[in-house]
Amino acid sequence: MVKLLAILGDYYHPADWAKESLEEAVRTNLGGEDVQLIFGSYETLKDELLNQPDGVILFKENRLNPTDEIVKDWMTEDLATEITRYVSNGGGWLAWHSGLASYSSESGYTKMLRGLFLHHPEKHQIVKYSTVEKDSFLPGPSYFEFSDEHYFVQCDEANTHVFLQSESIDGQAVAGWSHSFGAGRVCCLTPAHTKQGLLSQEFLNILGSCINWITSR
Repeated sequence: MVKLLAILGDYYHPADWAKESLEEAVRTNLGGEDVQLIFGSYETLKDELLNQPDGVILFKENRLNPTDEIVKDWMTEDLATEITRYVSNGGGWLAWHSGLASYSSESGYTKMLRGLFLHHPEKHQIVKYSTVEKDSFLPGPSYFEFSDEHYFVQCDEANTHVFLQSESIDGQAVAGWSHSFGAGRVCCLTPAHTKQGLLSQEFLNILGSCINWITSR
């Protein structure tokens, strides 16, 4: 039985959409009966890590109240240390879409990811995603497109494995990368923001493959 902990949803990203996407990816790509999905919160994350889940999926930006004058963040450096310790000791971590957003570039969490969200265009556009056919854990080459929030990121490409690229009228960007971290595994995935994208079968196949990789030892 694979045990997955998921922390989903924030001000701009409905938890229900991410939950539906995650459950469908698990059902269609991992054999849902062999996976235990636990939905937690940032308040309980530190304690949940002590239960040693096989993988953690974070679909939540760091800002709790991004539209307020005084913005509060939830990721403390103490918690970042606990996360990096968990992964280094053999855990799996998937930073999915907003799980890359608004975290400090100096945080131990961001350094573990070897990448972070920089910006996205104001308007959604058709974003084309294509896999990189080079030593990939994906089952095969894939190309898909949908209207999305096109994430532009900073990625330490020299020290990770890029497996997904993105392109729109606004430019090109890395959209997925993975690497080992100590005895554990880290994967980062930038799509998707819209419900249409989150439930696209091609995307669900990628998401399922990412989860399978971070939990495989």
